[in-house]
Amino acid sequence: MNTWQEGRPGGGGNGGGAYGRGGGNAAEPPLPAGLNPRGPGAPAPRRPQEYDQAQPAQAPGYGSAQGYGQPQSYGQPQAYGQPGGRPGVPAQGQGAPGGPGAPGGPITPGGTQPPAARPSRWPRRRIVKWSVFGVLIAVMVTAVSTWFWADSKLNHENVLADYPGRPAAGKGTNWLIVGSDSRNGLSDSQEEDLHTGHAGGKRSDSMMILHIGDGGNTLMSIPRDSWVPIPEHTGDNGKPVKATTSKINSAFASGGGKLLAQTVELNTGLRIDHYAEIGFAGFVGIVDSVGGVDMCIDQDVKDKDSGLDLKAGCQSLTGTQALAFVRQRHQMADQDLGRMRNQQKFLGALAKQAASPATVLNPFTFYPLVDSGLGTLIVDDDAGLTDLGSLFLAMKDVNGGDGKSITVPIANPDFRTNTGESAVKWDSAKAKQVFDAFKNDTAVPDVK
Repeated sequence: MNTWQEGRPGGGGNGGGAYGRGGGNAAEPPLPAGLNPRGPGAPAPRRPQEYDQAQPAQAPGYGSAQGYGQPQSYGQPQAYGQPGGRPGVPAQGQGAPGGPGAPGGPITPGGTQPPAARPSRWPRRRIVKWSVFGVLIAVMVTAVSTWFWADSKLNHENVLADYPGRPAAGKGTNWLIVGSDSRNGLSDSQEEDLHTGHAGGKRSDSMMILHIGDGGNTLMSIPRDSWVPIPEHTGDNGKPVKATTSKINSAFASGGGKLLAQTVELNTGLRIDHYAEIGFAGFVGIVDSVGGVDMCIDQDVKDKDSGLDLKAGCQSLTGTQALAFVRQRHQMADQDLGRMRNQQKFLGALAKQAASPATVLNPFTFYPLVDSGLGTLIVDDDAGLTDLGSLFLAMKDVNGGDGKSITVPIANPDFRTNTGESAVKWDSAKAKQVFDAFKNDTAVPDVK
């Protein structure tokens, strides 16, 4: 007798055991909970020798009443770890692979695994909203960065300092615009190509007052040979220079923009609110950065001194051609006065092109324009980008016919001084009418 079977209910030799041939159906007592791998109350696993003693016809899983072909077999939807399941495999929900919370999810009765849940998608309206928000943020950051970058390009100088007897501020805004013959930034070869010569220092090549106000915008040229009083000032050697009468251009040559601004204020009675000065290199750079400036030339021009050689008709001037155009005077019957008309005409066309959307909204023209223009521009301490924007828009209006372009009223364009020089003498009475209109921001009278 097998001693392992003797103590089982229904046991008795090889034929009376629960797993014997023809034995009873008494249930096998459960193992202690701590030793049974299937959990408390689960039947104990068979021992290998019991399968050896069973007949093939009665072996579990091969046709017997408790075989694997019954509902407890592998092919049925029996949960692992339950009575009749695979030995040693935990049930669903008990940490088994594929259980709830495990990779793969639960297995359906049909033996298939449900599709994994797709991640929730944002509504299209929300996607559009956040995309627009992101674009706006990028535009704002670019705009602010560009603003500070452009502002850092400006060269500020204290040219509008207060002094005893300075005129009071009037209505509107008065800009003193100076084109100097400074060669700073030009190489020797560029000086040759531009026909500028190699003179050091700087002198005013042109000067204008731009009045911006409700009474209308007016651009007034001042001849550089104007014979005017020049106030006392400090010379380059630090010693005082007595007041004198001379050509207004000498004030710029002796004391720069500061003395020139004071001289203009003294002779016009106008307070200069802002100052802008640009040299040869900056002028050429601005024109080239906007791709040239369209101009209509009335007649053929060929000037040896400036190097200008243009045919009559509408055409686009390069920076080199533009500089020669605003400097040449020998083709004009009235010399400097004719040159000032060309300068006004050209600056209006330049302002129109520089302020156009095609230039401002195109980074390939806007950034070079800022870099070449502002990098060589000298302004007063209080002038900023907003002020320069107003300057360009006002000059654009003047060119478009919404304003006026005039020259300070002249009594004698060939006034002979006590030193024998040829200078320009203002018409004091008519000039005062213009200056008063600027000061009071009223319509400028038609004077010649």
